Amino acid sequence: MYPGLLHAHWIDEAEAKGFTLIDRVWDRLHVLLECKACGSQDVVRVSVLMGFQPICHACKTDRWHDTAEAAGLEYLRRDAHDRHYGIFRAPCGHELRRQFGLIERMAQGETGFRCAICQAGTEAAEAERRCWQLLGPDHEGDPNYRLYRHSCGHEQRVARVNMQTGRFQCGKCGPAWPAAPNNLYALRFVLGDGTTVVKLGHSNDPESRLHHQLRLRDDLPADLLKTVPMASGSAALRIEKRLHATLRRRFPWAVLPAERFRGVIKVTTEVYDGRLEPIVLAALDAIEARARRRPCPRG
Repeated sequence: MYPGLLHAHWIDEAEAKGFTLIDRVWDRLHVLLECKACGSQDVVRVSVLMGFQPICHACKTDRWHDTAEAAGLEYLRRDAHDRHYGIFRAPCGHELRRQFGLIERMAQGETGFRCAICQAGTEAAEAERRCWQLLGPDHEGDPNYRLYRHSCGHEQRVARVNMQTGRFQCGKCGPAWPAAPNNLYALRFVLGDGTTVVKLGHSNDPESRLHHQLRLRDDLPADLLKTVPMASGSAALRIEKRLHATLRRRFPWAVLPAERFRGVIKVTTEVYDGRLEPIVLAALDAIEARARRRPCPRG
């Protein structure tokens, strides 16, 4: 405590701002205030009391806890090096360092959060499924790219979306698509008006082709009906072109105009009326049977 008078205008100012003036402390410039809301005490300068709204740190901490909870996090403590940041625990159990302002925006539903540790694990698993190892961020600073190492030892920048879909090759050991193994495929889509259509094509990864390229709406019913492995992309393309030519010649009524599926399937041609599905599948069955009788080695 510090000896001296408690001036009446100090007492009135403290009352008006939600505090009780307890005493003078430390020196002539500081006083001890007690929060009327929670009962905790804080030391403030007289100039702060008279010219500003004093802060109850206990109430402020409670607000941080409440805001973090509304944002789906747990408030742990303030950052030791920057008063604008706090340390929070995410639902996954990892600790996050985030600005308090960002936590308030999260609590209001304006933005979300991402755990960098979990995100790195997700991206590492994506790479491992394709025989690559995640090394870290892109050395050129592009946020859409990562640096990976292939099982052959080659290091390469790859867009993350391409690592997810498999639509890329190793720059050292990967063959170009005309020589690489490929597949013919048949897909079924159900348009918004209930019309069933069939798509015939070729791809090194038909599942990826369906989910990451062709289907523009997640709610569009779609199925991969059949795939036929081919020895190379050039062989798949050659056979696919022959099939399309035959289908257009024999069943011109089944060739759908692009406006029928624009905005839901990301192609402009080679989509047919669903009544042609048995014929397309029979053609693929015949191609598959011939391939079994005369297998081609894969490169």
